[in-house]
Amino acid sequence: MIAHLHGTIESIGKDNLIINVGNIGLRVYVPAATRDAAAIGRVIDLATHLHIRETDWTLYGFPSQEELDLFELLLSVSGVGARTALAVLGAASPDQLRSAIAHEQLEVLTRVPGIGPKTAKAIIFHLKDKVGVVTRTSEIAYLSDTDTEVIGALTSLGYSIVEAQAALASLPRDGSTDVGERVRQALAYFAK
Repeated sequence: MIAHLHGTIESIGKDNLIINVGNIGLRVYVPAATRDAAAIGRVIDLATHLHIRETDWTLYGFPSQEELDLFELLLSVSGVGARTALAVLGAASPDQLRSAIAHEQLEVLTRVPGIGPKTAKAIIFHLKDKVGVVTRTSEIAYLSDTDTEVIGALTSLGYSIVEAQAALASLPRDGSTDVGERVRQALAYFAK
C-alpha cells in the first residue's frame, strides 16, 4: 500500500519519527539506529511496511530495502510481532543478523529484549534457509556477561541499544568485570 516515504523529519520520539509528507505528518516506527541518526529538519527516505491489525494501522520505516526485507522475514516467524522484529533490527546490522541466523548463534538473538530462547530457536529454524549464504566475517563480536549486563543497565536507563553498544565500544578492554565501574565509565562517555 505505502512502499516508501520521502519527507522532512518534524519530531523524534522514543521509537518513532514524525515525517512531514505533503503537509501530512506520518508517525513511522523505525529501528534504533535510524532514530539515533535522525535530526529535525532533515529530509529522509524510508522503505516502509504498513502493518494492519483489527483496530490499528502502523507504519514501519527502514533506511534500506534490505532491512525491510529482513523485517518482513522476521514477521513470518510465529511469535514474532512487528515491535519485536523492529527490536531485533535495532540490535545489529542486517549482515550481522543474517550471520547470527545462518550460523545458529542463539545467544546473539536472546540478547534482544523480548526474545527468549524459544523465540530465538524459532527464528533460526524458520529463517536459516531464507537468509542466504553468509560468511562468518560479518559475525557479531562476542560480548562477555559483564558487557551484556552493562548494555542491559544502560538500556534500562533509557539509552538505545545502539547508544549502549557505542558507549561499551569506547571502554578500555582491561578485563575488568566490575559491572558498576563499567557502567560509570559508560555514563562518562555520554557526558562528553
